[in-house]
Amino acid sequence: MLELRDVETAYGRSQVLFGISLGVGASEVVTLLGRNGMGKTTTVKSIMGICAPRAGSIAFEGRRLSGLPSYRIAQAGLGLVPEGRQVFPNLTVRENLLATARRGGPWTLERVFALFPQLQERQRNYGNQLSGGEQQMLAIGRALLTNPRLLILDEATEGLAPLIRHEIYRSIAELKAGGLSLLLIDKDVRALTRVADRHYVLEKGRVVWTGSSSELAANRELQQRYLGV
Repeated sequence: MLELRDVETAYGRSQVLFGISLGVGASEVVTLLGRNGMGKTTTVKSIMGICAPRAGSIAFEGRRLSGLPSYRIAQAGLGLVPEGRQVFPNLTVRENLLATARRGGPWTLERVFALFPQLQERQRNYGNQLSGGEQQMLAIGRALLTNPRLLILDEATEGLAPLIRHEIYRSIAELKAGGLSLLLIDKDVRALTRVADRHYVLEKGRVVWTGSSSELAANRELQQRYLGV
């Protein structure tokens, strides 16, 4: 579904990505792994058109995305749960969810509430009245209501308590079971190997390793060298 070929991205004169190539197939869960500052979020921003790559190509379901504005990329079927959640603080939970909702797909307000009952209970609360975990659920629900065919989660459980991380991964497993394609960024390697099909490890803006969950789980040297596990 999603294919990056030799993508290079820079912030001004500072180059961050050096020939990134990766792919996500239909109903597949793929991760981007690596230490902080290795280019994971810049890869996501390049996919979503937030940062324009200066070389290489990005395509989704055969359609070239490179050069399109972000809203066109979202309309093409990519949903983003951004790093830091970025919920609207002065809108209620319900208003946050409906603000960017796209009709005509499988995801409805009722289905999001079924996935995250806490959001239904707090639907009249404002975004800035929620805990970090509730804000992450809201960010996921908001992205799902755009009815994407591929969902990207940047730092899926960063800064969350263990019980909330478990709840987020429960929802990710449920989305996978429903056939949604996912691209995940997170630091919980153990949880990721349980839910993901394949992994890409980034080091200084380059893909240095790719493989299956079983291969990653068995490679302790790789985890220590590139992931700090």
